[in-house]
Amino acid sequence: MDTTFTDLGLSPQLLDGIHKLGFESPSPIQAQTIPAILSGKDIVGLSQTGSGKTAAFGLPALQAVDINQKEAQVLVLCPTRELAVQVCAEIHRLGSALKGLSAVPVYGGAPIDRQMRAMRKGAHVIVGTPGRVMDHLRRRSLKTDGIKMCILDEADRMLDMGFREDMEVILDQLPADRQTLFFSATMNKSVQGLIRAFSHEAVEISIERKALTVDTIAQEYYEVRNRSKIEVMCRLLDLETKPRGIVFCNTKQMVEDATEALAARGYLADRIHGDIAQNNRERVIKKFRDGSVELLVATDVAARGLDIDDVDVVFNYDLPYDPEDYVHRIGRTGRAGRSGKSITFVYGRDIYRLEAIERYTRQTIRRMRIPSLEEVEGRKTDNVFNAVRERLESGDYKRHDDWIERLLDAGHTPTDIASALFDSFSKADNSGGEEIAEDREPFEANPKKGGKPGKGKKGKRGKFSGKGPYKGNSGKFEKKPFKPKSNLAGAKPKKKFSDKKAKKNPEPKRRFKVPK
Repeated sequence: MDTTFTDLGLSPQLLDGIHKLGFESPSPIQAQTIPAILSGKDIVGLSQTGSGKTAAFGLPALQAVDINQKEAQVLVLCPTRELAVQVCAEIHRLGSALKGLSAVPVYGGAPIDRQMRAMRKGAHVIVGTPGRVMDHLRRRSLKTDGIKMCILDEADRMLDMGFREDMEVILDQLPADRQTLFFSATMNKSVQGLIRAFSHEAVEISIERKALTVDTIAQEYYEVRNRSKIEVMCRLLDLETKPRGIVFCNTKQMVEDATEALAARGYLADRIHGDIAQNNRERVIKKFRDGSVELLVATDVAARGLDIDDVDVVFNYDLPYDPEDYVHRIGRTGRAGRSGKSITFVYGRDIYRLEAIERYTRQTIRRMRIPSLEEVEGRKTDNVFNAVRERLESGDYKRHDDWIERLLDAGHTPTDIASALFDSFSKADNSGGEEIAEDREPFEANPKKGGKPGKGKKGKRGKFSGKGPYKGNSGKFEKKPFKPKSNLAGAKPKKKFSDKKAKKNPEPKRRFKVPK
């Protein structure tokens, strides 16, 4: 029998809000953690991204809140400001039936005085990044006496980002009888140490990891040198009809360079990264939502928590170092039942990291051929042709009849006028492409993949490679022929002992005298 939210012990008010949001049955992490949290136990939840863990800790946290007490009662720590905003918004949605509920996101880059005013009014739930929470503790604007529950969302991520000291200081400031919940995608020594130090008989709940990517996302990769990435990306964009996409880079400088290169080619591109002020980030994201920006170039940290449904394509301009970051990136497309596409650029040794991503996600990423300049130009021409045909069918073009008459009076034929207009449209459709080294290289759809050369049995210097003491595939040892030492640098070849001399002197004389 399937578990329902009614079976989990939630209050009628929360159940009413859940049903209004359209939730029917809990996810595995929700079904296992909610009853355990409601019983008052400390929890360690190991679950992948997108498993519904925000509701898994958000619903019990809301049930623990006393609306009549105007003080902080629940503290949620998140690794990034974007995730803090997203978690806070989700808590508001889950608690929509709780009248008077107040949840406040606190993070760096936003005016701290506004956050202080919200907390003075009696915010029940505080969702913030460790750095800004520390600021409020120093200013005594965050009172911790009434906190009943502390939740560490993506604890492993916060530790990786260097927040361990801040997290320890914050947890030390909280009441000793609080309930502590750890949620993490991985369990490493750092996470284990934090759990041992700041929890009491924590119950570990682990959800089996399934395929981390959805079937509606077509995952592809192209072998591209760094200097050719912009050209290849522009070709792929030109093959689509005004796609809306996110371009992920590993560094802030690469974000700036890619944005500048795309804008120079006529694309509506803007960027977000850690050095951009929060209000400017929100402005860029708003422009991306309303369509005035078609391409958003971002780093992983800046895009954490970005929640936009209708993204057509995600570009991994730089291959992420962490497979989990790859999952986060491509999860921006293919949402709400829509189809999406993930395009990854790799070259050289990147292929080994790509294989690690395939093993982690349990999905195959297909290698694709780079489209030629001729294919791109042909698609552009088709787009112009279709646009003109649609305009002719709509009949909304009569206001230009006077111009056409003037051109006809000047002696131009209708065919010449139409050809000139087509040519003008084609040139206006972004700048022309350029030839790259990859255009001259043969394409292999299914290249051989394997371990790093030199370490496997069949590697470059492996046991059965045909080189070294093992010959062929038999695995038998064949002794190498003796080679005398070189005579260079005064070296002398050793003299062979005759049988008679060998009997008299069974051992060769010592080279140095033994000291007395």
